[in-house]
Amino acid sequence: MTLSEEATERLADVVELQPTKNSELQDRWSMESGSEVHQYLENELGDYYYRDDNSLIRATAEAADLVDVEPGIESHPDDDGVPSRIRVPELQSQIVAVLAGPKEESESVVSVLHKLRDEFDVDPESEAVRSGLQSLRRKGVVEVEYRTVPTFRLTVEREDLEVDISD
Repeated sequence: MTLSEEATERLADVVELQPTKNSELQDRWSMESGSEVHQYLENELGDYYYRDDNSLIRATAEAADLVDVEPGIESHPDDDGVPSRIRVPELQSQIVAVLAGPKEESESVVSVLHKLRDEFDVDPESEAVRSGLQSLRRKGVVEVEYRTVPTFRLTVEREDLEVDISD
């Protein structure tokens, strides 16, 4: 199956963002709905992606070989899959920079939002912060603790994690 230039670029997004959801690809591809993303994946990239046990979108090994993009997550071989390097959008890299560490008390979305405003002089919507935290959770670098509201903290020490910013 030969891919168009657009399909190749979008496949690179799947490789880079994996594990991902329709909504993340919808944002990246400026599509109207998750259904449109699903249709595109099925029609154009059906041989190059699959959904894991949690229904998250992942690229096949062949897809990763086809595009010149590093996967969104790299792990040390001897660390039981603990991420050592992630590739994320700028807001998620800022979240990693301010979020409580693994031995600290987890914090709410609002707390993270305030830290982002103070540290980086940015003003993202709280939903963007929540979405970023959930994406980082799927990548295995953030864990959630349910208290009165969901709270978050890193699963790895900040110095043990390389964060690359994607477009």
